[in-house]
Amino acid sequence: TDRLEMWAAQAPSRIFLAERAADGVWRTVTYAEALVRVRRLAQGMLDRGLSADRPLMILSGNSIEHGLVALAAMYAGIPYAPIAPAYSLAVKEFTALSHVWRNFGPAMVFADEGARFAPTLKAVSRGDAEIVFHTSRPEGMHSISFAELENSEPSSAVDDANRRTGPDSIAKILYTSGSTGLPKGVITTQRMLCSNQEMLRQMMPSLGDEPPVLCDWLPWNHTFGGSHNFGIALHNGGSLYIDAGRPTPELFGETVRNLREIATTAYFNVPKGYEMLVAHLRTDPVLRKTFFSRLNLLFFAAAGLSQHIWDALQDLAFETCGEEILVVTGLGATESAPYALSTGKEGASSGCLGLPVPGVELKLVPVEEKLEARLRGPSITPGFWRRPELTAAAFDEENYYRLGDAIKFADPQDPLKGFVFDGRLNEDFKNSTGTWVRVGPLRMRLLAHFGSLVHDVVLAGPDRDFTTALFFPALEKCRALCAGLSPNAPPAEVLARPEVRGAFQERLDSFALASTGSTTRVERAILLDTPPSIEAQEIT
Repeated sequence: TDRLEMWAAQAPSRIFLAERAADGVWRTVTYAEALVRVRRLAQGMLDRGLSADRPLMILSGNSIEHGLVALAAMYAGIPYAPIAPAYSLAVKEFTALSHVWRNFGPAMVFADEGARFAPTLKAVSRGDAEIVFHTSRPEGMHSISFAELENSEPSSAVDDANRRTGPDSIAKILYTSGSTGLPKGVITTQRMLCSNQEMLRQMMPSLGDEPPVLCDWLPWNHTFGGSHNFGIALHNGGSLYIDAGRPTPELFGETVRNLREIATTAYFNVPKGYEMLVAHLRTDPVLRKTFFSRLNLLFFAAAGLSQHIWDALQDLAFETCGEEILVVTGLGATESAPYALSTGKEGASSGCLGLPVPGVELKLVPVEEKLEARLRGPSITPGFWRRPELTAAAFDEENYYRLGDAIKFADPQDPLKGFVFDGRLNEDFKNSTGTWVRVGPLRMRLLAHFGSLVHDVVLAGPDRDFTTALFFPALEKCRALCAGLSPNAPPAEVLARPEVRGAFQERLDSFALASTGSTTRVERAILLDTPPSIEAQEIT
């Protein structure tokens, strides 16, 4: 929040946060306005007894109010936890959220649309947290409005609380469960956030050459959107336009609408988002012209980007602006704030993770036949919120964080060429012959081979004679294969069609032909007609 004060003094009228209002017009907050409002909100929290031991929980998605209340908590040294809205709105039972509530112990909860979150709050609240809403009141519960919380004149108490914060003050708790299991709270300190932003600036100098302009959908309850991207805007005095779209068939139109208006200087997304974006860039000249007009770099994370999407982005960039755009990727975790390994100004290639960023130490430790990546440095978490047993298990005898990811040299003869991903150690299993199935590399090969036909794949078959797969098909792509099919046909009917099953069979056959043995091919597959379940802890 020192950066908030700095930019409020140096660029008071520059837009900091923006989001579309219901009428479609961009609603904005400048740096000067943000600082005033953050200080008032911080006073309101202190007046209500919030402290380092009495934290704030945020249940809502990205919004200006979410950003301001989060910064207000950090300004006063109050830890906050942004929780994925799906834990509240996409489930019937609140197992995961109840677990988080008990572990975190909030003294205040912010729910932007209070009425939407009322059933959740009634189910998990134990009457020990004050509820703050913005656009609608949760009926049947005591609550105060965001305006009431903000209606507090800052006193010396705010300045005193701000002065007491330091590098090791807890900024926020990010709840993550990795691939499976109940969420655990990763402690994120001010030191982690600030050092990580300097690492980003050193690896991507263009972020500091001019105030960055971002148009971003990535959720702030996740480290990519909430620490990495939100931090890039704040640290460098940039403007963050909140994109209400998502990389789904139903919501990506909103992303396209926003990108036709907002010329970004850097763009961040997951591979599925880029895949959908390429299709629109090819057919929409207005989008293409705006998108490439100021763009300095493209960044992707969370999964591998297929080579054909990579090539298409570079071809479109060259056709539009006469040059290729720098593509950056890497490897990190919530526990590393998240930036840890990265490609640099020389650009990336498909599958490459780059090298440790400045300030991060990397240790490679043999585990079975693989090398586990372990990290140490100022951006690494001190541990997990109120879970000392998890903290003790997460670090080795030299205080390196056990990342759980296996990596290997891209070129064993030249370590400076960086590393490539070699799978998650806890995903691998042995088949009945005692041979390891390396799930990470096999999954990436399958996703690349099936392309736009699938959203994801889960591999199974421990102790069996052969490897099996559960496919989550891309239903819209599957529908397009079926002539004469009703657009309202249920997923099960779509996936039962011979055109769809034939397309999957053809790809499975060609995949098997290119495989070298039983552990590198799939001999049985199921097409799933329902998405993975949050309630069953199949996805987070």
